[in-house]
Amino acid sequence: MISIHVQILLIILFWHSDCHIIPRIEECGLSCSQGIHCKSKPSSGIFNSFCHDAPASLSSVILKSMKISTVMKCVQGSPCSLHLNIKGTLSLDENIRGLEICTLSLDTQQSQCINVRFAGKKSKMLNGKKVQIQTNCFEVNVAQHIYVTMKTVPNYCEVKLRQEYYVEDCRNSDVGKYIPACLAGKFEFNVDRARKIILVNVSSSLRDQDYYVRLCHKWFTCEDAGAFSVIKGKESLKSVSLKYSQLLPCLCIEGWLAIPDARRTQLCPFKNDTKMLWDNIVYNPLTQTLAWEPACPVLVVVNLCRLMKSNNHCEDIQNTSKRSPEKVKYSRVDTHPRLCMKFTTNQGAWVKCPFAQGEFPAWKMRTDAVEGKLRVFFTSQTKAQFSVLVCNRTQLASCESAGMHHSVSVGDSVSITMSWEMCESMICIQGWRTDVDYSVPLQICDINCAFLGRTYGDGNSAKAMTHRGNLEEGNNLELQKEQRCSEKPLFKDRKKMQPCRSSASHVI
Repeated sequence: MISIHVQILLIILFWHSDCHIIPRIEECGLSCSQGIHCKSKPSSGIFNSFCHDAPASLSSVILKSMKISTVMKCVQGSPCSLHLNIKGTLSLDENIRGLEICTLSLDTQQSQCINVRFAGKKSKMLNGKKVQIQTNCFEVNVAQHIYVTMKTVPNYCEVKLRQEYYVEDCRNSDVGKYIPACLAGKFEFNVDRARKIILVNVSSSLRDQDYYVRLCHKWFTCEDAGAFSVIKGKESLKSVSLKYSQLLPCLCIEGWLAIPDARRTQLCPFKNDTKMLWDNIVYNPLTQTLAWEPACPVLVVVNLCRLMKSNNHCEDIQNTSKRSPEKVKYSRVDTHPRLCMKFTTNQGAWVKCPFAQGEFPAWKMRTDAVEGKLRVFFTSQTKAQFSVLVCNRTQLASCESAGMHHSVSVGDSVSITMSWEMCESMICIQGWRTDVDYSVPLQICDINCAFLGRTYGDGNSAKAMTHRGNLEEGNNLELQKEQRCSEKPLFKDRKKMQPCRSSASHVI
């Protein structure tokens, strides 16, 4: 745990970095102490890039005490700008003709150099005299990371000063108030969903200074989502229309001044609108692969689930949970309409059922009564293998095994012996595909056991009727029987009608 003293020190440092006043200058320049005249000129730094061995008489500490700070140049009628104020101390020596100071932007790799020369011929009387050099003509940008070097002319090896420096950013009250890169870029927007256009209005930009605006998708960086637009500084109307394809949560509006290393302002107004992310589901019927790939970075847990008809709840299928910021893939997937994908984030859960429209072959489980036994069979447009289980439903979506598994192919059936005790309990018939890795288990419950030990008027011990209904999740057959009995007779001779209690055929 951080001690109270360290916490106070950190607060002071942060306060200092954000609130200290930047010194002002009206002109940049070069100065040397001790009354020594010096002048500077731009330098490419190439000719002085290779070092030489220093003479034995030359001390390695003739250069010392380099200090860097930021100053603000403000001239009436012009915007303020930031400059580096660089100070260093040099001990004069007859082997040294001057000093080279260079800055390198670690953000853009752009460099600037000046060559400082001392006017007049140096006499031996000046040897060893310390002179302080100060320059503040290196213009920099907000929040720039700078590498500063100071070396002698000629360039003697090991006689060099190096230092990294971070320029204040817009959080500094002085910089944020007077530097154009911090002032410009405040914008408002309106969304025209019908035309898929975002209208951006820049509220404050520089006079006569162009301004760039674009849409981008924010991943690790903000990737282009279309060409950028230019708002001309001389134009009175500071607005632009940007077309979009989808309002994704990572869709951002980004704006910046048309100057090198300009600070970019980002606004991501749709970051909570994650609904569009869940539509990007693709099924490949050749490989039976179900895949989803996010169009934006999102922290999400993906599950396959079974949609329950009774309450539209989607029950997770075991061992299908995947937590991934990238593509999620399930191989060998059943195309049943009730097999769905569930997406869960800290904002809620969304369910998408890619097979619900019936575009892919689906299978059904049916039951009827034959010779005092319950017969289970499956119908499907494609070849498939199934497993059937008698189970005891303990909860709405869970069913514990109460018998043996039976394997069934399309076109075949399996007969299950039922007892009155089983009929009076929460017994269900559960079936699912076994020739795929992911399948939804379907259940037939509330089984009508009227066929047990009964005979009908024609002498048959049991007869399959055409009574149909979806019995999953506890639909009541008795209500269906009452409705059937109350229907108007289709035969004029009532004696030809079958009794309602003989109905024993189920389908899901």
